[in-house]
Amino acid sequence: MKGPKSLDDLTQTLQELPGVGRKTAERLAFHILKSPVKDAKRLSDAITAVKEKVALCSVCFSITESDPCALCSDPERDKSVICVVEEPHDVFSLEKVGEFRGVYHVLMGALSPLEGIGPEELKIAELAARVKHGGVREVIVATNPNMEGEATAMYISRTLAPLQVLVTRIARGLPMGGDLEYADEMTLSKALSGRLKI
Repeated sequence: MKGPKSLDDLTQTLQELPGVGRKTAERLAFHILKSPVKDAKRLSDAITAVKEKVALCSVCFSITESDPCALCSDPERDKSVICVVEEPHDVFSLEKVGEFRGVYHVLMGALSPLEGIGPEELKIAELAARVKHGGVREVIVATNPNMEGEATAMYISRTLAPLQVLVTRIARGLPMGGDLEYADEMTLSKALSGRLKI
């Protein structure tokens, strides 16, 4: 049986979200339908606010409501160390750890020739400009440990080589609590090559 058009439209719209299939979209749509109007309005207002207020930081390209962002404008952050990540959500993941006290640079993706993403589509030129501006002693490349991330890391390393800045890559290997038995060959290889003195 076909439902009301507005409910079908909502279900279809929710289904367009990443990771949301038909069944989940239907459950969410019915939940919204059963919720009080004030809750649905609050959800609608929150979506509108994030679209209207959130923009990219002009320095690091992370998401922010103020420009420059809170991290770039924080005098306590070490501006001589830049951690390069693929997406804004990577900044939030690293900040949750609470270990890094430098600043960030968001590429807005990774090199992927098959998807038509070359260096021009990423914020690599802006990264080089930040390094050329001076005061940067290290660039930590924290792209994802996949083919695209590795290719991006190598490209960044080659791009920054003439600028005489230390370029490092985050360590990769076995997760805490993991078993060697279940690790794939690439993970084991990276764990061995990235070993540290104890």
